[in-house]
Amino acid sequence: MAVATSYYLVLSAALFCIGLFGILTRRNALFFLMSVELMLNAANINLVAFSYMHGNLTGQVFSLFTMALAAAEVAIGIGIILVLYRNFDDVDVTRATTMRW
Repeated sequence: MAVATSYYLVLSAALFCIGLFGILTRRNALFFLMSVELMLNAANINLVAFSYMHGNLTGQVFSLFTMALAAAEVAIGIGIILVLYRNFDDVDVTRATTMRW
């Protein structure tokens, strides 16, 4: 017995809301990265669920591209976090406003 697509959509909406809440409420750059990853995973769940519902593989291919994008985002994000920590001895993103000129 297959699981209905609506369950996947509810799971995806919940993950997206948790990620959005994490972005809006946290100041730590590591939590920002984790929240963005949750939001991207919610999009992946949507893509795969609709791909399964329509019977084609297009959504799954786009999901693989999104995973590659997430890996690149984490690599760049870790570099930014290292620069923040090196300059401010903290990963609080609100302190980075002093880096402006």
